[in-house]
Amino acid sequence: MSELTNFLSLFWSRYSRLGLTTALTLASIDQLHKWWMLNVLDITSSTTIQVFPFLNLVYVSNKGISFGMLQQDDTGQLLLVFFYVIICLVLMVWLAQAGQSSIMAVAIGLIIGGAIGNAIDRLHLGGVADFFDFHALGYHWPAFNIADIAIVLGCVILMFNSFTAD
Repeated sequence: MSELTNFLSLFWSRYSRLGLTTALTLASIDQLHKWWMLNVLDITSSTTIQVFPFLNLVYVSNKGISFGMLQQDDTGQLLLVFFYVIICLVLMVWLAQAGQSSIMAVAIGLIIGGAIGNAIDRLHLGGVADFFDFHALGYHWPAFNIADIAIVLGCVILMFNSFTAD
């Protein structure tokens, strides 16, 4: 029994519940938003919906990595899902082993939740559904979604935390 406890402690700690709750909540919000955009707003039948002068809603099926990078054909989708699973497992171990604060648990949860949301898209849609088209000061960012925002926010929080932690 002690070996099983040791193995499980590799994936579970004091802050694991907070991290997993954050991940599942974020993945659910991301998937609900994508469902609404595709089925209620029917964004695929529109070319562009202007929300603000600097923000449009569009539909882009991203077969690459975050923000449209490294576009691939359909054969790479399962490989990317496998990569997401490995990242989530590594982050779960990190959360259990190094998670010393609630802010770190939330940050890791945001990254895991974003990875889960995008992995679901790859399996269900054959690519990640991106909707936000941001452009300002002559620069046009690649389209992105809520999961991408969560991944970036989680990484920023982790970096900030690493600079401010004692």
